[in-house]
Amino acid sequence: MKIRVTPVAAALGLAAGMLISSVASADTIKIAIAGPFTGALTQYGDMVKEGVDTAIETINASGGVLGNQLEAVVMDDACEPKQGPVVANRVVNEKIHYVVGHVCSGATIAAAPVYNTEGVVMVSPSATSPLVTDGKNFDMIFRTIGRDDQQGPAAAQFIAEKIKPTSVAVLHDKQSYGQGIATAVKNDLEKAGIKIVLFEGINAGDSDYSAVITKLKSSGADFVYYGGYHPEMGLLLRQGAEQGLNVKFMGPEGVGNPDINAIAGPAVEGMLVTLPADFTQNPDNAAVVKAFKDKNRNPGGAFQLTAYSALQSIATGIKGVGADDPVKVAAWLHGNAVKTPIGEIAWNQQGDLKDFKFDIFTWHADGSKTVFK
Repeated sequence: MKIRVTPVAAALGLAAGMLISSVASADTIKIAIAGPFTGALTQYGDMVKEGVDTAIETINASGGVLGNQLEAVVMDDACEPKQGPVVANRVVNEKIHYVVGHVCSGATIAAAPVYNTEGVVMVSPSATSPLVTDGKNFDMIFRTIGRDDQQGPAAAQFIAEKIKPTSVAVLHDKQSYGQGIATAVKNDLEKAGIKIVLFEGINAGDSDYSAVITKLKSSGADFVYYGGYHPEMGLLLRQGAEQGLNVKFMGPEGVGNPDINAIAGPAVEGMLVTLPADFTQNPDNAAVVKAFKDKNRNPGGAFQLTAYSALQSIATGIKGVGADDPVKVAAWLHGNAVKTPIGEIAWNQQGDLKDFKFDIFTWHADGSKTVFK
């Protein structure tokens, strides 16, 4: 890994990197939160911020890290890949050494090389695409969530063994995350002998999916898997119901967003989704759950506790090396396990978790979810 002395110059005039921070004192360690804080996917950024804020408050209340207080600095990439490097360069120019994020896989893939070259530790609590790390030989890049090639097989195994459909249609949003996990599900279903009658991309951001719903109806599929985010899944569910499409839908953690209820309406009832296990049910996390609830935050969303764990991992690494030195912190994380609300976690050579558990949930029209049994 090459660490340059001079930070990458960023185009500070670009509007893409919203910065929310206060002037930090000399005894403050800044942690960037990089993700969507504008656009259609802002709630994912909010989930991550809730987790980071709660972790920082807890750590600061107990004396901080090496006597330093932690401070969050929020930077907005709107979940757009082209904005990933813009935000990453701003992080470097702000002389911030640690990042929780990015949130969406496309932006994470684009930003990661900047952090790795410039010696900034990045821990994503939500980017699941294998392309974040595969074949990159990164030293500074980590995540506190499983990969699509863990989540996809879990979904495919569930579909094959529990749903047992005659034929399946697989849709995706043509983006790194959505197409990647849809492909993983498709491949594993085919290995299980399940017939795939349709594999097709839709355009994210469209408002009318009538054409693809017509294809779903004519395909004869009795189950639909969609790889992508909640705005498009919500429309597919609602418009499918309006057009008499009577099949069950399933998606990855990107569709597990409370905002989908407002989009899909009653048609969301029964949607299946893979999500990180519900770590709030672990009695060992009672104090962490209380810390969230004391601030009127929800610890049970898709990314709150993975974000908390990302921040906690960074703080533990700084303590482990006894210095605010991101290169040494990265090396420490590669060689040590960290106890977090999502369990004791450890990373392989490329920064992926050695183990992570996804569960299958049924989503309900009242916004709640239950583990499928």
